[in-house]
Amino acid sequence: MTASRRLSGMYAAAALVGAIAVQGRASGTNDGQWRMYSADNAATKYSPLDQINRANVGTLKVAWRRSQTPPDTPLSPALRPNNNFRSTPIMVDGVLYASNGLGLAEAFDPATGATIWVQKPGDDPLRGSASVRGLAYWTDGKVHRVFSYRNQFLYALDAKTGEVIPSFGVDGRVDLSAGLDPRARSWRWNGAPLIVRDVAVIGSAMTDQDFATKMEGAPGVVRAFDVRTGALRWTWNPIPQDGELGADTWENGSRAYTGAANVWSMMSADEELGYVYLPTTSATSDYYGGHRLGDNLFSTSVVCLDVTTGKRVWHFQTVHHDIFDYDNPAAPILVDLTVAGRRIKAVVQVTKQAFAYVFDRVTGKPVWPIEERPVPSATVPGERASRTQPFPTKPPAFDRQGITEDDLIDFTPELRAEALAIARTYVLAPMFTPGSLPEPDGKQGTIQMPGTVGGADWTGAAFDPETGRLYVPSMTGPIAQNVMPGNPESSDLRYRVSNNTRIVGPRGLPLVKPPYGRITALDLNRGEKVWTAPNGDGPRNHPAIAHLKLGPLGNASRSGVIATKTLIFATVGDQINVGTPPGFGGKQFSAFDKATGELLWTTELEAGSTGAPMTYMHRGKQYLVFAIGGQQRAAEFVAFALP
Repeated sequence: MTASRRLSGMYAAAALVGAIAVQGRASGTNDGQWRMYSADNAATKYSPLDQINRANVGTLKVAWRRSQTPPDTPLSPALRPNNNFRSTPIMVDGVLYASNGLGLAEAFDPATGATIWVQKPGDDPLRGSASVRGLAYWTDGKVHRVFSYRNQFLYALDAKTGEVIPSFGVDGRVDLSAGLDPRARSWRWNGAPLIVRDVAVIGSAMTDQDFATKMEGAPGVVRAFDVRTGALRWTWNPIPQDGELGADTWENGSRAYTGAANVWSMMSADEELGYVYLPTTSATSDYYGGHRLGDNLFSTSVVCLDVTTGKRVWHFQTVHHDIFDYDNPAAPILVDLTVAGRRIKAVVQVTKQAFAYVFDRVTGKPVWPIEERPVPSATVPGERASRTQPFPTKPPAFDRQGITEDDLIDFTPELRAEALAIARTYVLAPMFTPGSLPEPDGKQGTIQMPGTVGGADWTGAAFDPETGRLYVPSMTGPIAQNVMPGNPESSDLRYRVSNNTRIVGPRGLPLVKPPYGRITALDLNRGEKVWTAPNGDGPRNHPAIAHLKLGPLGNASRSGVIATKTLIFATVGDQINVGTPPGFGGKQFSAFDKATGELLWTTELEAGSTGAPMTYMHRGKQYLVFAIGGQQRAAEFVAFALP
């Protein structure tokens, strides 16, 4: 049977499900599928599957592998894909769909990883480093489409064949650079399209390398396109235009030249309400804002839009005047809670600063009080930090915030003394302390913890709708914000950060106490922490501490989690995925008891994860799939299943 005929049969059988099942929220995985990047439009990363459970998880084996390199595609050295392969497949009606290392959409067999089809490049040139995080799927029960993007174009593809839909846009694609602000060189992004009702919602990303040197930049934009025709339905600007709400939070006309505040990560949606939830990011530049005084709405905010019109419904700014690069990095998660006997349609945003902000997703009202608390002022000339920042009263922070000498490693007295010596060359301070200039006593900047990669990051969290528990992977990786005068020859900033890399402690160990990577379970019905478990071995076998025979210390890397009926599955991110110092990444894939956090099973792969995990059921067998890759290891998808 040909792949095309086999797919036709699958779609005929699935027609009764139609658009309702494909675009459901938490019900999107009830039939063993994984239809959206984060399982469903609620971004729960949850599946009720339990074929793999506590009793048999120890027998998991690799079922198949699939390279990120497109099959039968000759590649020149210039087109060699980057091994930081961030793609996560979706699974719909017996077919896996994903973006490969060149950004081409693919369909492949869920049981073997064998190719069904690969998108033809067409006139859009192939480029290396084109990996995107995900694709989207839409059907009305008759038409089945996969939405993909590459370079500056959004494509609508026939899900059965991979051929472009000629009636979509111009010859099957929409030019996403059209209509952008003139300061944008071209459209770029690496999130996943969000299909809500009959529109595809698309974010944007800017070039980070300019953020440290320029006050100007291309402003972010969020747009919705008709899934049938590709026509632009609406546009929302995170940096307000003339006369719009929030324009007065940018002093001295700074919104006219400031860039970013975009949505570079994933989004979520409530189909019934018709609302889209956006996590916005910091504005240019990331670490110095003397040229953009004020709160700077709608940067670093959770924003709810009406999917029909693109109009703002409500918003909450999680960091005022962000000079910490505390982007909201992950899709807001839609959760239905029972708090003090009251049923609440809620949404939770996990953040780099290790907070979980919980709101009524209809009104935007906080479920528990959020207090504006005083925070340290700026010492850099021209900078004016916000006097307060919003602190949730519940649930508690899921990772460490701020740093004191009590946080430094103390495995041995010698390591403790060395850690103290390193730490005393920096300013140790609470969270939300702005970066500092070098001091006469030799201190080189302020230590920021959590660092700019979290806390939480784009891999997000998983929510169990049956128990109301949220499972958040996070990392403890302090950085140094060393502020220096800007160089007039290369920068128009008065000051800029010259060093914001991870701090390495004594003998290459981390500077602070473990765990360095963790998973935290939060009960969102009660607003309480349930358990915390280290994720990954970390440096337990380092020569300076191996004799101590320590348990797992956790890896400070971008780890991904998914929740099933009884288990939490967690990856450990590779060093290539987050730019950690040598040895800080990891290669483990593990299963934890969902109720207690007990580590039940772990295995080590050839490289750590680079993409977020997913799970599905196919022909009576449950699979777990995620991408791995490393600086010296070619990237690929790896699938696990029971023997």
